[in-house]
Amino acid sequence: MVSVRDTGLYKHVLKECNYAFGNVYMFKDFVVSEFFKGETITWDNHAKIMIYDIESFYDTDGSDVVYISNRINSYSVVASDWLKFYKSSYKVKAYCIVSEKDVGFLNSMIEKLFFKKQILHFTNLLAAVNFVEKGLVEIS
Repeated sequence: MVSVRDTGLYKHVLKECNYAFGNVYMFKDFVVSEFFKGETITWDNHAKIMIYDIESFYDTDGSDVVYISNRINSYSVVASDWLKFYKSSYKVKAYCIVSEKDVGFLNSMIEKLFFKKQILHFTNLLAAVNFVEKGLVEIS
């Protein structure tokens, strides 16, 4: 697994947000998050802060933003907090997870119980970005 910083994508970052729990890279058509090892990502302490920054940067409710979770480190997500995301009227065009197949599959299956749209899976960050840039992400 490779970080955005270690790819040619990094030169296309429009804004980088560095938090105590990880980094978020904003591009023209998508956002990539990379959380630090051992974090437990919650709505109140993490996602809410990120979403505010993302919405402010793109000046949108998120409905036209593709979110890519680049899971280069082992961390936890409180999957039920997706309910708080929707309760707050936030949206996302698509949600992509990049992880090693065996490692991330179980975690994303739990997230799917609470996420209302399809979760797209990739084992390579560049494949996920290519998928998004080619316009293959459908709005559902």
